[in-house]
Amino acid sequence: MNFTRRDIGKLALAALPFTRVSGGAKIDSKFGGVQIGAITYSFNTLASPDPEAIIRAYGEIGLGEAELMSNHCEALAGAPGHDAGQEKMSDWRASTTPATWKAVTKKFNDAGVDVALLCYNMHDSMSDNDIEYGFAMANGLGVKAITTSTTLTMAKRIAPVADKHKMMVGYHGHDATDDPNQTATLESYDTLLSYGGYNGINLDIGHFTAAGYDAVDFIKKHHDKITNLHVKDRKKNHGPNVAVWGTGDTPIRDVLQLLKREKYPIPANLELEYKIPPDSNIIAEAKKCLAYVKSCLA
Repeated sequence: MNFTRRDIGKLALAALPFTRVSGGAKIDSKFGGVQIGAITYSFNTLASPDPEAIIRAYGEIGLGEAELMSNHCEALAGAPGHDAGQEKMSDWRASTTPATWKAVTKKFNDAGVDVALLCYNMHDSMSDNDIEYGFAMANGLGVKAITTSTTLTMAKRIAPVADKHKMMVGYHGHDATDDPNQTATLESYDTLLSYGGYNGINLDIGHFTAAGYDAVDFIKKHHDKITNLHVKDRKKNHGPNVAVWGTGDTPIRDVLQLLKREKYPIPANLELEYKIPPDSNIIAEAKKCLAYVKSCLA
């Protein structure tokens, strides 16, 4: 069934949480046994100059689970802005302790939101110390896994560090199937999984569909290695994101019904990447997307 923007706007009222946030009461955004959350990347436009606005957004939308971007985490922990200079930022990072990150988790928890994952994107130019910094942040936050967009070259470097920390790393896939160093083809997923026991998959079902693959079949085969999903609606053949979920080619409903039916403990995180209409805003759009996702689990 396809939904118009008007339909989804009406459904948004049904997506409001059953538990209102008061004094840290947990926001319930688990529907049909499936945990629905969002990656804070969706709220980049809210993060500057007030990163606390991201936390407030979760409460307003009704989302009880966060995949926290590392730059947002650092901003919430009081890091100097990047315009302060690389040296000051490096000094600040060297001064952080587990308590630095625990304080960030507490801010979310006090708002009724669980910080389940840290998104720490690791680039080929990073040093071993940079990799360790991400794991220190994750351990301090108390998350269950790290997610990352990176190359297969880096995945091989990261694997022994993940093994050492016993921390799952979910590698985020894209649709760059023409780049053999990206996580995009089915073969590339097999390669990164072969590097270590704590290498896993952050499956973006929109990108996966755009790359020409069947997300439902893939989840059935690899559910025990999937840290979480990114939920968006894209067209096939490397097509665009669509603003009205349910009108693209991504099998959002079938994927969510699979999680519900099989009771896979895989969070499904909203990732809003489409252009926000001029008569709307990110909060309103996230509410519509949540309403659509909830309708898929009815």
